Amino acid sequence: MNLNFAELSPNQRYHLMTQTIIPRPIAWALTDSGNSSFNLAPFSYFTAVSSAPPILMLSVGKKPNGDNKDTLVNIIKNKKVVIHIASTQQAALVTQTSQTLDHGESELTEANIETSEFANFSLPRIAQCDIAYGCELYEIKELGDVPQSLIFVEVKQVYINDKVVDIDEKQRIKVHADRVLPLSRLGGGEYATINQPFEIIRPK
Repeated sequence: MNLNFAELSPNQRYHLMTQTIIPRPIAWALTDSGNSSFNLAPFSYFTAVSSAPPILMLSVGKKPNGDNKDTLVNIIKNKKVVIHIASTQQAALVTQTSQTLDHGESELTEANIETSEFANFSLPRIAQCDIAYGCELYEIKELGDVPQSLIFVEVKQVYINDKVVDIDEKQRIKVHADRVLPLSRLGGGEYATINQPFEIIRPK
């Protein structure tokens, strides 16, 4: 099967891309909506971009009615976001927080998700996530006619649960993926998890 993207609708392209670019990491993004309300939403068009500076990117589309999503609105206004790496145990919660709510309504309240103080950062983090990045807005690029917003954020600090790491004799941190059990996105309503990590030594 060979498909010409020029002959496909945007919706068909989306479905093909999300079923073939697999698995995709999920950015579970917490932002400040104001009035002591926080927004929480998952995005699977998400990746690391660079380490110097330490930049992450998430791609955010529009709400069904064409308005900007709350994550974009809040990041533009407050310049801050906490990006979590969810685990497989949180798949149902991640899915629940993908629903569209009115601005100011909190997915945290709807799903009864607890937060913890994120030391030295102005936003809280989700208490049950093993990894959380405290980030500040770096740049926003817009693509296409709709448009799609590419949000580049700079990592200012990271929280890692001590239970998922070891530190060797050289004080190097080893994060164990099989302890984190990161949730990844496939096509449609499908998710995936890590079954058995394996290592291959890279050539020098």
